[in-house]
Amino acid sequence: MRICFVSDGDLNDYEEKHAGANADVVCFTFRALGRVSYERELRGETSLFEDAALLSKAEQNVVVCGCYTDARGIRRKSVVVAERGRILGVSDMVNCIDGEEYRCGAGIKIYETKVGKIGVVVAEDLYFPQVLQTLSLCGAELAICIFEELNETLEQTLMRAEAFFYGLPVCMCAYGYAQAADVSGRICFASPESPCIYEPEQTKEFHLVETRQRGFSRRKKNNY
Repeated sequence: MRICFVSDGDLNDYEEKHAGANADVVCFTFRALGRVSYERELRGETSLFEDAALLSKAEQNVVVCGCYTDARGIRRKSVVVAERGRILGVSDMVNCIDGEEYRCGAGIKIYETKVGKIGVVVAEDLYFPQVLQTLSLCGAELAICIFEELNETLEQTLMRAEAFFYGLPVCMCAYGYAQAADVSGRICFASPESPCIYEPEQTKEFHLVETRQRGFSRRKKNNY
């Protein structure tokens, strides 16, 4: 799988200057689409989601693009995923911290694409390990996190730990920086360039993990 990270600029900039990168997946930050109003999209006043779909059609690949969605005044951090001209879905951030201006959505999604099952982590959902755990348990082969601005080493530490804990490679596209961690917890790619290309190794390792715990007695019950 060949992944292109666009950590600076929008879809138009990419199409004008860098189209034809021959990537299987192209990732954009929240600045690529900016604010998307569902009402205006449905009325045909804007076509931002369509732009993402058209780019995926032109490139014959998967486009993963951050945006700020607005549904009748309810604002969310979201990621739209399109493949070969078709919108596969929109993932919302499912955790809201201290009542911030962006509300939480519902549901963690895995997108089944031609290049594999891609799980999406939206912004600060990276701070909640259960999101990566859910993606791993549900069969994702790769997790892509679309983030805003990085806080020095915090996000890198979290993505390394979660990739190791849950056996799921994690790629991140943030403002001005892209990076990736493999299942060993190692940073295997990092670059401030935009766009930049990364080709993760396809590994599927499974191990038997045993623990001891009190309780869970399975005595035979009589008189049933």
